[in-house]
Amino acid sequence: MSAENTTEKPAENTTEPVELDDETLAATVVDSETARQVTETLAGVEPKVGVAKPDPILRATGVQRRFGGMTAVDVDHLEVQRGAITALIGPNGAGKTTFFNLLTGFDKPNQGTWEFEGKQIARTSAAKLARSGMVRTFQLTKALSRLTVLQNMLLAAPDNPGENLFGALFRPLWSGVEKRNTEKALEILERFNLAQKKDDFAGSLSGGQRKLLEMARALMTDPAMIMLDEPMAGVNPALVQSLLGHIQALRDDGMTVLFVEHDMHAVRHISDWVVVMAEGRIVAEGPPTSVMQDQAVVDAYLGAHHDTDLGDDSLLDPAVLARLEAEEEKR
Repeated sequence: MSAENTTEKPAENTTEPVELDDETLAATVVDSETARQVTETLAGVEPKVGVAKPDPILRATGVQRRFGGMTAVDVDHLEVQRGAITALIGPNGAGKTTFFNLLTGFDKPNQGTWEFEGKQIARTSAAKLARSGMVRTFQLTKALSRLTVLQNMLLAAPDNPGENLFGALFRPLWSGVEKRNTEKALEILERFNLAQKKDDFAGSLSGGQRKLLEMARALMTDPAMIMLDEPMAGVNPALVQSLLGHIQALRDDGMTVLFVEHDMHAVRHISDWVVVMAEGRIVAEGPPTSVMQDQAVVDAYLGAHHDTDLGDDSLLDPAVLARLEAEEEKR
């Protein structure tokens, strides 16, 4: 293999949020039958912290993670509705990614329990959780740069007999499985508009394309729930619309989506339910429209963005901004 073929282009992998205007995002949203059903199911759920859901796929209770004298996560109770898109939002340092790491086996709590599909999974390894149907992506993508896009996809396929040391010696044992996995991988790559990149090194992809690859690779495991850590961070606006469409498609295909995001425009338009964290705790949850006007959410974001001109702050609902400006004038 020549040196030219292994040269990697720098990826657009930053953590800066990318925001699109409401009109553009509204045009991206697809009003599917699944979305309407989820909305109807959650319509009767009271928007309060720790509220029970009609059909939770994930429950977490008493989860704490401390680093020395600092408590990074302190979640009393959270339920995630099956088949819905749930957004986990909050200012930087709120504990969102740490909470993600705990739930998916990439970190261990000081205390707490949580269950997935009715089974206790606290302190279960990330690999075992992935096999059980819960997969995640990362804020900074984890693509294997010196493998091709297709090879990255095939690595995620479960139960491949060719991965066994002795089984690998006998091609008839795994050739059929590899063929089926390759066909499946190509179908998923086509869905994510990456089929033409199948033979390119993953390291040559842009930041947005890597995000798409991570999402596509997660689907190789046929997950029941997919957890996305800031999927829109550092992505070109043109690809943001594509990512939003894919997230909705995951829900419409029957998967549960839990994602961390900072772009409140995106959260408002595609989420069925929103959970707000601040200082490690859940301070609010409910439908997007009601959460954006919740006083706890206003306080959390006002503390994180106190130097921002309130009139230009896209994090809050316009009605809330007007009230805050009026209060500020009285001081």
